[in-house]
Amino acid sequence: MQIHFFGATRTTTGSMYLFEVNGKRLLVECGLFQGHRDETIERNRNFPFDPKSVDAMVLSHAHIDHCGNLPNLCAKGYDGNIFCTFATRDLAAIMLVDSAKIQQDDAEFVSKKRAKQGLPPVEPLYTAKDAEKSIRQFVAINYDRPFPVLDGVTVTFRDAGHILGSAQVVLDVNEGGRKFRYLFSGDVGRGGDDILRDPVAVENVDFLQIESTYGNREHTIKANAEEEACALVNETLKRGGKVIVPAFSVGRTQQIVYVLHQLTLAGRLPRVKAFVDSPLSVNATEIYRLHTECFNDEISKFLREKENPFGMENLTYIREVTHSMKLNELKEPAIIISASGMAEAGRIRHHLKNNLGDPKNLVLFIGYCAEHTLGAQIRAGANPVNIFGEPQPVRAKVAAIDAWSGHADKNELRRYVEAMTGDIKKINVIHGEEESALAFAETLRKLKPKAEVVVPEYKQVVPI
Repeated sequence: MQIHFFGATRTTTGSMYLFEVNGKRLLVECGLFQGHRDETIERNRNFPFDPKSVDAMVLSHAHIDHCGNLPNLCAKGYDGNIFCTFATRDLAAIMLVDSAKIQQDDAEFVSKKRAKQGLPPVEPLYTAKDAEKSIRQFVAINYDRPFPVLDGVTVTFRDAGHILGSAQVVLDVNEGGRKFRYLFSGDVGRGGDDILRDPVAVENVDFLQIESTYGNREHTIKANAEEEACALVNETLKRGGKVIVPAFSVGRTQQIVYVLHQLTLAGRLPRVKAFVDSPLSVNATEIYRLHTECFNDEISKFLREKENPFGMENLTYIREVTHSMKLNELKEPAIIISASGMAEAGRIRHHLKNNLGDPKNLVLFIGYCAEHTLGAQIRAGANPVNIFGEPQPVRAKVAAIDAWSGHADKNELRRYVEAMTGDIKKINVIHGEEESALAFAETLRKLKPKAEVVVPEYKQVVPI
């Protein structure tokens, strides 16, 4: 068996791994790459393999950096099954159609610019029709149910505790009489999540492929995060300001709504107007409510005995653009949660443009921002920042809380590996910026001195 590392190598975007085993090809993940514009276009449009040559495909979870290029893969000839959990299928269905709209909007924007230079228009990476076609190829399997994907390869999904439906991918391989277990961690949750169950420890692991997003950092304690969020929000509301929260539609939006709900019920936050302004976030929240099989005991009990954990009297979910635009006219204090979490697309950019210049306001980041994104620039203190091609002064207070990250930090990743059983022979470290991936590789070398630890580079082929 050998693995071609075609994405999320010494970076966190574009997850894509092609496994060659028993003369067949299994693709694990098919994410969108996000980076400098020219490289992004090239890597997302052109696969480094023939999509028609892939025999089966497995998806760990529905984040766009893991599933976002599936419509393109299927449009270019992959017609096999896309295996994932039930919640991942439902979330990916809305994520991919939303991504297609963003591709269309981006293509129109670039085409207008090119027209002024006398250049031909560009085509979107894929269309809504392509997204819908790919969704018809999804096959959903529950956690802990082994299923064959290729000759000699059986897959089992184990809960990863990262987002709704997220899975660790266990590959049990029989190759030429040799049997072994290869574990792809997917993205690993922190454990102790407000909504989701903890990551499950996997037994008898021979080979490991593990993410390292926060492989060199520690998160703040969650209990402190709630205190900090409560203080920041109260302080902003008292001075008559608005709280603007860039939040990923899947995972982080539901988390912050749940936390605000609990703080409001406890009387620690006033019942000011709050809004979730993102059609995708609204749809994702509805899917969360459908998949209680992913919930931990505490939130399941809250849902059974009290009320909807993702709704409160003072909260409005907004789909329509006209209602979104009306938020610009709000004069009183309010909380606006909008996508995307990195402030790269969607309605959040309009809210930032309208609110960054007012010192009464607060911009509260609650998730990871990749390098070079607008969110990363604002967090780093850039002033002014460019939004829609125009410089915008940053006078609002900017704060970031990373305790609600869906990714385990270096200590939690270490505990995740310690909880596994088996004689691990080789570990491939992926899905982390280079500094983070290399640092976590060193941690693993000390933790598992008998294992060969590799930090693959883009297009590297690693034999197993």
